[in-house]
Amino acid sequence: MTTFQIANGVLGLVHGDLTTWPVQAVVNAANSNLAGGGGVDGAIHRAAGPKLPGACREIIEQRGEVPAGQAAITPGFDMKARYIIHAVGPIWRGGGRGEPEALASAYRTSLELCRENAIETVAFSAISCGAYGYPLQLAVPIALGELKRGLEEGLVRQAWMVLYSAQAYETWLGHAQKIL
Repeated sequence: MTTFQIANGVLGLVHGDLTTWPVQAVVNAANSNLAGGGGVDGAIHRAAGPKLPGACREIIEQRGEVPAGQAAITPGFDMKARYIIHAVGPIWRGGGRGEPEALASAYRTSLELCRENAIETVAFSAISCGAYGYPLQLAVPIALGELKRGLEEGLVRQAWMVLYSAQAYETWLGHAQKIL
């Protein structure tokens, strides 16, 4: 675990399990239907329990699919976290189809939802870096930039990147040491 002081807040990097991290909200790398899936999305759906799919369906019925770069919030149900923010990142198609802007927006929108819901502590997954194929080396600086900005603006008090693999943690740490 490594932490960085940013303005009046803390940005933390940790190798661990997002579903058990002790924060008020976790940010799920969701698909546009909020339907659950593999990777972190599937793990969050399993950890939250049987009420989460209904809450996600209700959001889709009310507003339609959640486009890349946007997010929606549900209760955390059976998780330690009180809320789940379902952030939809872009599918990587080479970087020339608005992927960087959509990825930045997914982080920014999640942080804005934290502010709107009085969430002070939040843990993120590496949005779009799994099944959506966003190259980690390109995604990390975008994510760190948005997290830094959110902390500087006081949108949250603590923002954590909870990384499932030791290799991902080392990549994030290397970038953070250069950027922060």
